[in-house]
Amino acid sequence: MPGLTIARPFPEDVPTHPLSVVDYQLVRAGDEDEVAKLWKAATELGFWYLKNYDIEDEVDHMFDVGQDIIALPLEEKLKYELGDQGFPFGYKVAGAQVMDNRGTRDVTEFFSISKDDALAWPTPIHRTYPSPVNTRMEDIVRPFVQKALEINRFLIDVFNDKLGLPKGTLAAFHKVEEHSGCIARIIRSPPHLGNSEEKPFLAAHTDYGSLTLLHNRLGGLQVLPPGSDRFYYVKPLPGHAICNIGDALNIFSGGILRSSIHRVVPPPKNQAEYERWSLVYFTRPNDSVILRAQSEHSEQIAQAVANAPPGKFETGETAQEWTSRRFRTRRVANYKGPETWKENAGTEDTPIPQQSYA
Repeated sequence: MPGLTIARPFPEDVPTHPLSVVDYQLVRAGDEDEVAKLWKAATELGFWYLKNYDIEDEVDHMFDVGQDIIALPLEEKLKYELGDQGFPFGYKVAGAQVMDNRGTRDVTEFFSISKDDALAWPTPIHRTYPSPVNTRMEDIVRPFVQKALEINRFLIDVFNDKLGLPKGTLAAFHKVEEHSGCIARIIRSPPHLGNSEEKPFLAAHTDYGSLTLLHNRLGGLQVLPPGSDRFYYVKPLPGHAICNIGDALNIFSGGILRSSIHRVVPPPKNQAEYERWSLVYFTRPNDSVILRAQSEHSEQIAQAVANAPPGKFETGETAQEWTSRRFRTRRVANYKGPETWKENAGTEDTPIPQQSYA
């Protein structure tokens, strides 16, 4: 299915929110200016572009794997459906999730591959997979997972040091050998005609985990800048990933690292005529890690927590419970009304602007 994931020109007259461009190789080399740029982006908006990170070949091949998965007959894909209990690995059929407090159904489908399964292949840890995954696990899927994991873990180490935490504090929450909700996810959204912002593909939210690495060839991602009541598109840049902070790092840091509200809507203008494909790697803490601010290990974090509402960064949940709850409460089968939707909340502080999905 050639051409499905190629880039289309982003309309120049569509307002976008600028992101800092961070050079991964300079950060790895310890360049102080580049590290400062990364830190500023992570603490102010929580989003940035990443370049020079040596994963583009794997990304291209992962899009091919994703297209082969989605092309399978529906009855075959449904053998790997996530279910309604908060299980994060496998296939999600379009319409299985709610998008707002009125129970509006979503229109996208995706497939999520567990980090644990990829690294332990051919021994299943969480689940088995369809043939397009199995036949390319060793030469495509596992190399992508390993590289994406290495990138995100290195950036987490940088944040660890900038937060004044003892060496390895955050790394200990993200041990490769321990089970976690880390996933590689391929997402397909259908072409869309009409007002691009009428019905988002993914409703306004914060990410569940620690760090997200996104590749998309069309527009559609929108961020809500701090203090704003308006969402802005983020323009995809060829050869760049879009990174963002998730809830776990926000909590560990006492809110210093920002987990910003964002959503995915149909691509702008004529881009909306095409299927939108994206590839995401979500790094999440190990399942047993309690999500709480690391105040006792960092004066910076302790001060941030002291200035926050009491208990804000003491969730009382493990990373697995946090992720499972948010997956579970998005499922149509579990939706009982507006109160159910409130259970889906993450770390978002800002009231999400009222959305009307036609």
